[in-house]
Amino acid sequence: MKRLVKYTAIAFLSAIFLAGCHERYVTYSDAEYVMFADTLATYPVQQDVDYIKVPVVSTVTRDYDRTFGVEVIDKGSNAIETLHYTLESNTITIKAGETRADVLVKGKYDNIGPVDSIGFTLSLIMADQLEMPLYGRQTKVVLMKSCPFDINDYTGYCMLSSMFLYQYGITGSYQRLIYTEKHPTEENMIICRNWIADGYDITMRFHAEDPMAPVVTMDSDQVMSDEGSFFGQTHGDDKILVESSPYYESYFYPCGRYLYLYTHVYVENLGTPVGTVGHFYNVMEWISDEEADQLRKEGL
Repeated sequence: MKRLVKYTAIAFLSAIFLAGCHERYVTYSDAEYVMFADTLATYPVQQDVDYIKVPVVSTVTRDYDRTFGVEVIDKGSNAIETLHYTLESNTITIKAGETRADVLVKGKYDNIGPVDSIGFTLSLIMADQLEMPLYGRQTKVVLMKSCPFDINDYTGYCMLSSMFLYQYGITGSYQRLIYTEKHPTEENMIICRNWIADGYDITMRFHAEDPMAPVVTMDSDQVMSDEGSFFGQTHGDDKILVESSPYYESYFYPCGRYLYLYTHVYVENLGTPVGTVGHFYNVMEWISDEEADQLRKEGL
C-alpha cells in the first residue's frame, strides 16, 4: 500500500509549520513609514474563527486617523478571491494615537483542501513617501486549513514507518501495523501498543493550543524494546529507551490523521548513560479497520 502522497505532504507541511507566523515591530523616531508587519506569513483557516488579522503598522503615531487602500495583486497569487477568501474591506484605518490596524481576511474553510497551501499578495495604496526603502508595501498571505483537534482521531489502527526499523530491524521492513488507545487518565495522550517491538508500549502527548504549531511529544525514559531484539547483544541494562528528540520538533496534522515524530533513542545502565543510538524520523498514519485487515493479509 503506497502512501507517498501523504508522506510528501508531511514533508511540505513541516516546512510551513517551521516557518510560523511572527510579527516584527521596529520603532523609528525620524520618519513615518507604513507597512505590513510581515512580508510573508502563514495563517490558519479555522472552522470557528471568522477573520484572519493581517497587521499593518506605522513607525509613528499621529493625532488624526489615517486611512489607506488595500488591493490584491494577481501576480504570484494562487488563491482565488471569493472562492478561497474574501477581504472584509479594501481600506484600513490606523486610528489617532495608534500604530496598528488589521486587514481582516475571511478564509473559506470548506473550500480549502486538507493539504493545500495557497496564498495571495496584498499591497497598500498610499503615498510613495510612506513606503520604507527595501521593505516595500506588499505582503504574501499564505492560508492553511486548520481542522479541529480530536484525540479520538489518533486512536485505532496506525501504520508506523520508522527509520529505526529501517536501520536496525531484522524483518527487512521499515513499517509496522500498531494499535493506539486514548490514555485512561492523561488528557490528550495516547498509548501506542507494541510500538517498535511486541510487548513494549509507549505514550505520546498532543499539544493543540497553537493551530500553527500542533506539536506531539514523548516523555523521557520510555522503554521501547530490549537490546537483544535489535542489537543482538547487551550494551547497558538490556533496555532501549526513547524520548522526543531535543533537536527536532515533531508535529501532527489534524486534517489528515497523521504525524511525524523525531525521536532520540538511547541506552543506559541502571540510570547511568551508556550512549545515544541516534535520532530517528518516524511517520504515523491512522487507517481504517478495513485497511488494517488488508495490510494483515499482506503480511504486515
